[in-house]
Amino acid sequence: MTTFTLEPQDNGRLQSLCGAFDEHLKLIEKEFNLNISRNNFTFTIKSNEENPKSHHEKLIQCAIKLIQDLYMETAPIKGKAKELELQNVHMALQERRMLSQVEPERAKSDVYSSVIKTKRGVIKPRGVNQVQYLHNILTHDISFGIGPAGTGKTFLAVAAAVEALERQEIRRVLLTRPAVEAGEKLGFLPGDLGQKIEPYLRPLYDALFEMLGFERVQKLMERNVIEIAPLAYMRGRTLNDSFIILDESQNTTVEQM
Repeated sequence: MTTFTLEPQDNGRLQSLCGAFDEHLKLIEKEFNLNISRNNFTFTIKSNEENPKSHHEKLIQCAIKLIQDLYMETAPIKGKAKELELQNVHMALQERRMLSQVEPERAKSDVYSSVIKTKRGVIKPRGVNQVQYLHNILTHDISFGIGPAGTGKTFLAVAAAVEALERQEIRRVLLTRPAVEAGEKLGFLPGDLGQKIEPYLRPLYDALFEMLGFERVQKLMERNVIEIAPLAYMRGRTLNDSFIILDESQNTTVEQM
């Protein structure tokens, strides 16, 4: 039997963590085959087996880590605790199953505890590949992300840039992509090159609005703290203390790279 207490104590966050009629805790109980009871912010976890084996202690520690991580996700946004849904718990459990498939040494390392914290909430990578991708971004000067559309490449990169900006580790964020299209034609679109390419930069805008809010993004862009531009306009620039994200980089030329 193991007992632990959640900090900081916030009734709204506790309610969000446990769910209606403790449905979130019941789902965790079922996943780990454990019994979870609580008295306010103090939780007690024990095995359902009469003679628990050594690996049950590892399951208890995994359950504690999961509960603490979910509680962290309920961090208040604009003074109100973030609502956790049953889907969030399902996703967290699925992530744990995926991580259990990797080598134990890697699963225990800090590589798999990468979390992005923004003022709008906590962003966690989903699955082994996203975890490794985010870790590479945070620990290397240059990282490449390859994969089909919709797998979180741009979103996680923007999240890492926003966190670095919030921590004042960088002074500027530059988001760019080449003018050469990925299967689409730009010629028929009205306007100059910047106006032609702007619709294709929407994923970058969407990610920024999600993490910082529309008004803050507009203010930062007015001050050129955040800049979104075609790659053709980046030639010859000096960029110090900057986080640069090149989207659709497979369409760049050798000279541009």
